[in-house]
Amino acid sequence: MIRKALMTDAVEIRNLVNYYADKDKMLAISLNNVYDRLRDFFVVESDGKIVGTIALHFVWENLGEIRSMAVAENFQGQGIARDLLRVAIDEAEKYSCSRVFTLTYVPEFFQKYKFKIIDKHDLPHKVWADCINCPKFPDCGEIPLAYDLDMEK
Repeated sequence: MIRKALMTDAVEIRNLVNYYADKDKMLAISLNNVYDRLRDFFVVESDGKIVGTIALHFVWENLGEIRSMAVAENFQGQGIARDLLRVAIDEAEKYSCSRVFTLTYVPEFFQKYKFKIIDKHDLPHKVWADCINCPKFPDCGEIPLAYDLDMEK
């Protein structure tokens, strides 16, 4: 079951995301950042443990960003990532977003769900504010992809 994150989930969200960051599969997140954006997060819980997470962060006007998407290794292949992505897209639509984007090291996953690679310069400068504080700036290698919600109609 997917639900909105609670304060008590913050450490597990950080640990799950940073597990993959340690393997250079995504960027790390601080506990402070999780708390700052806790309302952006959805989680999947199994036996009292967070096994999946995704965040939808509103960036600008009609633009949302999919962030911090991770599923515990022993829960992969069960459709959890797909379901998390669907919940985030549905939430973006609920708030009248016309487009969501992500910056990822795993573009193939998002391309399966009709995300298209875009030029990073097509994103507003506000998006890059986080990048300036990243230890991998300016060459993190993340690939920008976008999904236009009006494609669904």
